[in-house]
Amino acid sequence: MKQRYVGLLVFMLSLMLVCGLALTAAADTLEEIVQRGELRVAVQTQGPPFSFVDKNGERTGSSVEFCRMMAQEMGVEIKFLDFDWDGLIPALLSGKADMLAADMTATLARALKVSFTDPFYNTPMVVFAKKGSAFKTLEDCNRPEVKVALLLGSTGETDAKRFLANAELKSYKGGGPMLINAILAGHADIGVNDESAVIAQLANFPPDSIEILPITLSTQPLAFAVRPEDTHLLQWINLFFKWIHEDGRYDENINYWVKSMDWTKDH
Repeated sequence: MKQRYVGLLVFMLSLMLVCGLALTAAADTLEEIVQRGELRVAVQTQGPPFSFVDKNGERTGSSVEFCRMMAQEMGVEIKFLDFDWDGLIPALLSGKADMLAADMTATLARALKVSFTDPFYNTPMVVFAKKGSAFKTLEDCNRPEVKVALLLGSTGETDAKRFLANAELKSYKGGGPMLINAILAGHADIGVNDESAVIAQLANFPPDSIEILPITLSTQPLAFAVRPEDTHLLQWINLFFKWIHEDGRYDENINYWVKSMDWTKDH
């Protein structure tokens, strides 16, 4: 009887330990953010109009300002962590950041690794080239002699593999302006990226140097991301966007940063 009692006690203690470890593993990241007093966000190093360092040396952009609103609503400070495009998801999954905020497309492949919020904006995936180029149609671009500049790990890279399979695809590590530089330097003939990013990036290049061609490869839903286990934080971010849609802050942000070039005068 005594041995049976000791065995039962050991079993109960083991069960309590396992449950305790499970609870620790399932810690609420949103609660941790509030207790820590700081929201840590992984952002793209240079990706206007969503995230970039402006002429005053300040990080800003549409996604950045949305995150500042989130931190204010949480009552915490905010810390932005800069990464090249292909480093954003690893930074999130490694725990360096609480969330990922960029003009990232919520693809099915990426969703195998992270949990995306509801899309906050939809943008076309476009093709661009030097002003006055001979490229007019998708068929013009999809030829073996055509060099296509792409952002490593981007949806543009995925679209190019699908729609421009006959062309020579060249992937670059870094931000979208590298694609424009590659075309202007003669290292590529065309580039593929989301329209909102291309329009914003052209503000830093000579007028009429690059044109967006009348070619749309796809329309992409942009979303923020959290780790798969962070359901509370995910729900909170979705609710946040619902609230700012209602009170006008969402439209104010998008109209300024994405649907116009007004921000170039200030930043």
